[in-house]
Amino acid sequence: MEKILVVDDAELNRELLCYILNNDYIVETAADGEEALERLSEHLNEISAILLDLRMPKLDGFAVISRMKQHDWMKRIPVLVISSEDAVEIETRCLELGVSDFIHKPFESSIVKNRVRNTIELFTCKNQLEQTVEEQAETLKRQYKIIQMQAERLRESKSFNRLMAEYRAAIAEVETKLKVLNEEFSQEYNRNPFESIKSRLKSPESIYEKLERKEFPVTVESIRENLADVAGLRVICSFPDDIYHLAELFCQQDDIILVRRKDYIENPKPNGYRSLHLILNVPIFLSEGKKYMKVEVQFRTIAMDFWASLEHKLKYKKNVKETDEIVAQLKNCADSIEKLDYQMQEIRDKIYHTRE
Repeated sequence: MEKILVVDDAELNRELLCYILNNDYIVETAADGEEALERLSEHLNEISAILLDLRMPKLDGFAVISRMKQHDWMKRIPVLVISSEDAVEIETRCLELGVSDFIHKPFESSIVKNRVRNTIELFTCKNQLEQTVEEQAETLKRQYKIIQMQAERLRESKSFNRLMAEYRAAIAEVETKLKVLNEEFSQEYNRNPFESIKSRLKSPESIYEKLERKEFPVTVESIRENLADVAGLRVICSFPDDIYHLAELFCQQDDIILVRRKDYIENPKPNGYRSLHLILNVPIFLSEGKKYMKVEVQFRTIAMDFWASLEHKLKYKKNVKETDEIVAQLKNCADSIEKLDYQMQEIRDKIYHTRE
């Protein structure tokens, strides 16, 4: 049975609380604050809750709470104040000091039992949750240290650095081809098919984490064979039809091999994410000859890119939980952006038709 410490200078109150609680708990008593602190220091790990009177000789309840806070005992044992005080100021002060609940005098048996039981259960759950969070945090710290250590090993590897140089060369090839198409459009149609190109090379930490998560070997050969997004480009277009036109022209080039195509514009993700993803084999030309490298190219409109970037910052950078309300709002924003994209495209078509 769990042990309860009842602290009250009135013997009648101690006896009454013992009578109410002794069927469910082992009840220890103390007649003043000093005796209470002695019992706590001797049986700290055995006591599940303290019922503490505020008005007592020697050390009153507030002094006991103060001493408990100094020793960090309040984090281990919940305190229920037993008092005839009804003043809001007293309750507020106690709650600010970390008291879990109040039991007002005169005592009602059912209220005493329920408040003690609920307080112990809630306090136990709280401590278990805090312990779980601490354990998870420690696990994440250890995992992060491992990732950092393995990433540093990759950085020091000559073969890994050569592979990254090859991926950078592949990014440069794609950028060059896109810029050529952009120049051609500018001359032929007096407009540009895309607004900007953003490129990135996956960090050693991200590469290691993804290989581990997918249970692939952490080797240069494994990176080359199993990861398709080490080298990535994001092409930002003005209108949806520019995306498809540009992607088609790019894939028609005889030295580009389309490995995989995922159209999240025609088939958006459940959260509203839209983008056209292409995994390509792109040739690079080295001293020993031609070699193909995998490159991921994402095509988005300006509005799609704005939504995706903001969604990522709001949900992942700030560690926001996926509440139904946030998910619904993001989906509504994505749907509105889609309508806006096609409305702007219609306006563009009308303007060009009028010019003709």
